[in-house]
Amino acid sequence: MIGIFGGTFDPVHFGHIRPAVDVMQQLALDELRFIPCSVPAHRDAPVASAEQRLAMLTAALQDYPQCKIDQRELNRKGVSYMVDTLQSFRDEEPGRTLCLIIGMDAFYGLHQWHHWQRLFELANIAVTYRPGHELNVESLSPQLRAAVEQRQVNSKDSFLNKQSGAIIFMPVTQLDISATAIRNKIAKQQPITDMLPVAVNNIIQQQHIYAG
Repeated sequence: MIGIFGGTFDPVHFGHIRPAVDVMQQLALDELRFIPCSVPAHRDAPVASAEQRLAMLTAALQDYPQCKIDQRELNRKGVSYMVDTLQSFRDEEPGRTLCLIIGMDAFYGLHQWHHWQRLFELANIAVTYRPGHELNVESLSPQLRAAVEQRQVNSKDSFLNKQSGAIIFMPVTQLDISATAIRNKIAKQQPITDMLPVAVNNIIQQQHIYAG
């Protein structure tokens, strides 16, 4: 099973890496693909260039041999829709099972994603959450609540045995770090060394990314 973890990574930080690696280890995924998006559908355009974000991501993942960077969204014109990304994986490797990894906050808005119901045809979905912050079913949209009721599995074996369509909620190590907070600290010349890998910070400082 291939893990799929997308984002702007503007910049990549420990709050991205730790939960995704937790899922990879807990599910014994064959590999984990970090997929930087080109034009995000649900947030502002990235501040750093695609080349800068790639350089930072490469530096961040150098100690994680099972983690790979996949540039397909950067190479694709237009808005980066996850459904298109998953379909491209299916077209290339129809025999491989995919695991889309998303955080709980993103999951609450999943019904607003482009062709969101098709995601279940293409992949299983692992939803990460901080221990003690489990799913609040009452906060889900009616459509998404129905999807959870139909598709949720509670064991890793059940999840791994599904070709697509399963949802599992996984407690992971989640750090209170955001890319926005990092950029704000850089603009104020405050330290960020505890928020991201040293190699990423070096690139930010050398290239004066986010300096304003």
